[in-house]
Amino acid sequence: MALLDIRQRTGYLFIALTIGQIILISAQVNTARGIPVLEAVTFGVFAEIQRVASSGLSGMRASWTDYVALQEVRTENERLRDEVGRLRVGLQQERALAQRSRTLEQLLELRTQADLATVAANVIAGGASPDFRTMTIDRGTGDGLRPDMAVIAPAGVVGRIITPSARAAKVQLLIDRNAAAGGLVERSRAQGVVEGTGGGLRMSYVSGTADIQVGDAVVTSGIDGIYPKGFVIGQIESVEWGEGSFGAIAIRPAVDFSSIEAVLVVLTPPAAVEDETPGESAGAAPAAP
Repeated sequence: MALLDIRQRTGYLFIALTIGQIILISAQVNTARGIPVLEAVTFGVFAEIQRVASSGLSGMRASWTDYVALQEVRTENERLRDEVGRLRVGLQQERALAQRSRTLEQLLELRTQADLATVAANVIAGGASPDFRTMTIDRGTGDGLRPDMAVIAPAGVVGRIITPSARAAKVQLLIDRNAAAGGLVERSRAQGVVEGTGGGLRMSYVSGTADIQVGDAVVTSGIDGIYPKGFVIGQIESVEWGEGSFGAIAIRPAVDFSSIEAVLVVLTPPAAVEDETPGESAGAAPAAP
């Protein structure tokens, strides 16, 4: 064992001496350019080490730069998403304000054109029952409202006041099953009673000799004592004949009852209106409830 150790140490010493000798010789021998061989070899080795280290550092630096840039992009994207969200909300608010302004302008124009005393009101609630179509407005007896006052909108007739309180009032919509109004076909002046069906309108008590056509406009006749004469109710959508007389006359309402925001309440009672066509009024109901 001791002999083996001595041999290994001798071998290592020989190798070390050999390498040292080579280094000494390299330091003394020059290349063709006059540079010592040892210096050239050492420079080449260390240059390669520096190149590898520089490449590694450059890769790490690029990776870190990409990571930082990605974080900045992510932060910017989040900021932009928040800003887009705020802009969308603002746009919706601007649209709502614009629509509100258009509605008020239309009400003001209607109020100016109508030779009637009116008060403007906002819709604050709608009826929950599909059978009884009502809505609530923010005006009441304190503003001069009374039962059976007509409620109108720029598009046409809305309904009538049925239950006023001090600061609010319930309005029965014309499409309610229990609602009705005196109607007049604008073209032929044929009269009848326009009744609500819960979701639409129909015209009843029309003389069988009346001139009725699909597309005719129907306006208030004023004979019911509630609605002033001449306000738009709707347009005849279909006509069916019964035995020698009109059957179902369907009317498409002029007002979109699902999107009413503001209305006018007519404070002036309508003047008494006489029948324009005595021969056609025999079948008409005297007044709407």
